[in-house]
Amino acid sequence: MGTLTGFLQQPIPYSSMSEVRKYVVARWDPAYKNCLSIVLPDGSLLLQASNAYTRDQWYHSILWKKSIFKYQHLVSMSTREEVILRELRTMVDFALWTPLQDERVAGAPLEAVAKLLEEPSTDPDADAKVEGCVRDRRSWAEAVLSVVAPLLEKAAPPAALARALARLTQQHPRSQLVPMLGPAITRCLKHTVDFGKSPDMRKLLQVFVAALYENNDGEQAIRDYILSVHGPGSDCPHPRVLPNLVSICVAAIFHRQVSSVVTSGNNKRTYRLIIRDFQQCHRFRLQVRSVESRVVKRGQAAVVAAFAVLLARLEHCKWGFRSEYADWRPGLGALLQPVPFPEEALAVREVQESVLMCVMQRLAKDPRCTVHRVLLPVREPRPGWIHIAAPSSPACPDRGELFGEMLTTLLACCCRRKRFIASLLKQAGDDCILLAVRGCDAAQEALCLMLEWRLLPNEEARLQIVNALESTESGKERYAALCQRQKNLQELQQKGGPRKLTLPVRATDADVALLLGGRALGNLECLSLAFTSVTSACAEQLIKLPALRYLNLWATQFGDAGLQMISEHLQKLQVLNLCET
Repeated sequence: MGTLTGFLQQPIPYSSMSEVRKYVVARWDPAYKNCLSIVLPDGSLLLQASNAYTRDQWYHSILWKKSIFKYQHLVSMSTREEVILRELRTMVDFALWTPLQDERVAGAPLEAVAKLLEEPSTDPDADAKVEGCVRDRRSWAEAVLSVVAPLLEKAAPPAALARALARLTQQHPRSQLVPMLGPAITRCLKHTVDFGKSPDMRKLLQVFVAALYENNDGEQAIRDYILSVHGPGSDCPHPRVLPNLVSICVAAIFHRQVSSVVTSGNNKRTYRLIIRDFQQCHRFRLQVRSVESRVVKRGQAAVVAAFAVLLARLEHCKWGFRSEYADWRPGLGALLQPVPFPEEALAVREVQESVLMCVMQRLAKDPRCTVHRVLLPVREPRPGWIHIAAPSSPACPDRGELFGEMLTTLLACCCRRKRFIASLLKQAGDDCILLAVRGCDAAQEALCLMLEWRLLPNEEARLQIVNALESTESGKERYAALCQRQKNLQELQQKGGPRKLTLPVRATDADVALLLGGRALGNLECLSLAFTSVTSACAEQLIKLPALRYLNLWATQFGDAGLQMISEHLQKLQVLNLCET
């Protein structure tokens, strides 16, 4: 450190500094500008900086160091709780109000708190040194946490403190420690956290959720906390809250299930297979902790239930099916679409009731295509939620009602496609037949589409589907309507009629349906619907034209859904005009 007279020959201990102040001089004395005065036992020291900013940095840094050394000295000399808490409060206040922008400023008092909350030693002499801590560890922890709580709202706790807080919360889930940790947990959820590199922080969040669930009304406690995190508005202002919550829930459910598999006597190969399957589908790249870690004494079912309920509360509905957190539905569905759970966890009753019967059921009822499309698999042949809810799945939570609701929504919106029906036939064809026999309208409609689009591999499969449809009155009506449509289609596709056709400007979807309803248009190769009012709804009529080669949709309201259907069915189409569409 440089001065006007050179460099210091000996270091000056912070304990010998009785006072540190900014040196104020008259404006007409430029030789002593930007100076710092340090009062020592045998005199004073005057330090001059090149500018006021550097002087202020020196000033606040020295005060910070003095505060730390004073606290360490008092802790080593005194065992009185009130003295330790007073000095700790001084450090916390300094860290909150100092202009220093350094993570070590907030880290020093937090590390001190971690040492105060360490597990008590088994040595009786060491325990007697801190008399208040020995008598009542919980009261001592509450007192310390009440002092450091304002700082935890501003800075993330270090790993040692996170471990200590997790241990205390796990030991005293119904104490005042849990509500005191609420602001610190909320701050962590609002920021980007790599839980793979911070497993102690992840465990702290998981233990906090489990502690909330252990209240007398655990579900209500979780609901209130989620409401406080989301905020009163219609949209949550913190985009990281939802991914962090889902991340800790998925990791907790997976870890509990893996622990139960390993501790129940299964071999290590089963564990490795579960790990590999989980890593392939898990979007968050969470690292599963070692199976040798200590399993909590509380029942596994209760722990799994806590996080399953938390997932359900993210999708909580207050009035009917109008979700309080509708803004979270697209993100929640996208995070859960890869099915980041092992098969064993999906067989747990609490997971089925909360994840499948609550979250997935409401995703299935959401009219937004971006929401209910997450029920489909990310890619084939991996199963999606619709396959997990099928009656033949071990994780099916009911007799197939949820599968029917999913199928109803998908067929009514975006999945009335040959590709989806073919995939459904391959992976859940028997389930559709079973539900069709039970009178499910969506399953009967899917079977009719399989017949209409000729997706069945052989005559035996066709007869099986026809038999299932004719087993109920609603199925008979649908099959009769299908036969009539096929008869009309044969008449439509008979050779004859014009080769080119242009509809007037004001033509609508209903006009297209009437035009293709009672004439032979088997020779129609060129159809112009330019500047008309047709939409994607008329695609079901256009796919009936087997010889169509040119289709003009200039300046129409034709959308992506109609184009997907045309691309699947019109194999001879060569020219498609989509200008201004």
